[in-house]
Amino acid sequence: MKHWAYDSFFYHIYTLGFCGAPQINNRSLAPQNRLQEVSKWIEHFKYLGINAIYLGPVFESATHGYDTIDYYNIDRRLGTNENFAETAKSLHENGIKIILDGVFNHVGRDFWAFRDVLTNGPQSAFCSWFTGLSFSGKSPFNDPFTYEGWNGHYSLVKLNLGNPDVRNHLFGAIEMWINEFEIDGLRLDAADCLDKNFIKELTKFCKKIKPDFWLMGEIIHGDYREWANDEMLDSVTNYEAYKGLYSSHTDKNYFEIAYTFNREFGGKGLYNTIPLYNFADNHDVNRVASNLKNKSNLFPLYCLLFTMPGVPSVYYGSEWGIEGMRSEKSDLPLRPFISLDSMNNNNPNPELIQTISKLSGVRKKLKSLRYGNYSQVLVKSQQFAFMREYEEEKALIIVNSAEAETNLELTVPNIQTGIFKDFISGKEYMVQNGKIYIDKLKPNSGSVLLWKS
Repeated sequence: MKHWAYDSFFYHIYTLGFCGAPQINNRSLAPQNRLQEVSKWIEHFKYLGINAIYLGPVFESATHGYDTIDYYNIDRRLGTNENFAETAKSLHENGIKIILDGVFNHVGRDFWAFRDVLTNGPQSAFCSWFTGLSFSGKSPFNDPFTYEGWNGHYSLVKLNLGNPDVRNHLFGAIEMWINEFEIDGLRLDAADCLDKNFIKELTKFCKKIKPDFWLMGEIIHGDYREWANDEMLDSVTNYEAYKGLYSSHTDKNYFEIAYTFNREFGGKGLYNTIPLYNFADNHDVNRVASNLKNKSNLFPLYCLLFTMPGVPSVYYGSEWGIEGMRSEKSDLPLRPFISLDSMNNNNPNPELIQTISKLSGVRKKLKSLRYGNYSQVLVKSQQFAFMREYEEEKALIIVNSAEAETNLELTVPNIQTGIFKDFISGKEYMVQNGKIYIDKLKPNSGSVLLWKS
């Protein structure tokens, strides 16, 4: 039985930005239900074909959400636990699963246990909750002790995940999220920094409560199999393909992404049994529209995203092709509030959102795009073709990133005769002696052709 994630199209929301929350949490204020903004988008989600939403940090934090204060309460800038339960119920009633950000590597300096250390010093019962905490010096914040911060950021205090009390605190929070909000999975922030034994224990804990619980890790470098395996995670973020998806277009070099696909998913692919989490952009990197030199390349790019092996995800707003670039000091341009009414009334790229909706529908209908193996058919600098096959179903995907129409002759593997029919346009192409001739392939386009014997 395939995990439900294979059949999913994820939508990634950076919740604080999406809901228009203030950047700084004024904890003297009462909670405000900004989460209702999510429910307003449900019909939009359904139009796109989304059936799983990954929500960036939603629990009480000081600023951006990754500096957690309280794992057991929703950030007051977003609302209350009851508000989130209502939102979760609305999403589930519309067939949309919920994945939350699990930020377990570090907490903010306002985290209650860290505040206790600041107040009580060496007498605090929570000194052992934090990695490298020592009263032999001073921190960059002039605390009378030192500690380890995530990646050199001392506003993010690294938790000691080897401490059983820390694990119990975190696992208790997860159990609450599952029981009260009925969440369907977690994305583990900074998973490459997490102790692997912690991940194994977390996986056992979650799967015991909910056997089909989805666990995906944020991994930027390295061999993904170290984290995605039978003992640990179901999936990881596919940063290798993320880079190739846009740079193969900006450089007019499909050989790059073809190499990545072969390496990851070919006959001897490293990850052809792992449903990798595929994306074109997210809350930490430039919007893909800003990375591309030619915005028309968005069309073949999204065709690749929805037809490559793995699980596709779209970052909120990018279905309209909006731009956004991070600066050296801020990720805020990547995480804006977006008015759905404004976007619908002044749609900056109606053809793109329609294309994504169609690609989502094609993927939903074709098992070969969700479960099938991968084989390369043709690679040129601006044209690329590959097959996805599952049982008797065979799909041929062709993309053209050039500015002009093109004609292609392809040799299709293990097929001598028959017809390939374009799943969207309905146009048919004959296979003769193992070859198929594609005439007038539109510029900046992608096609999904289904074989009929």
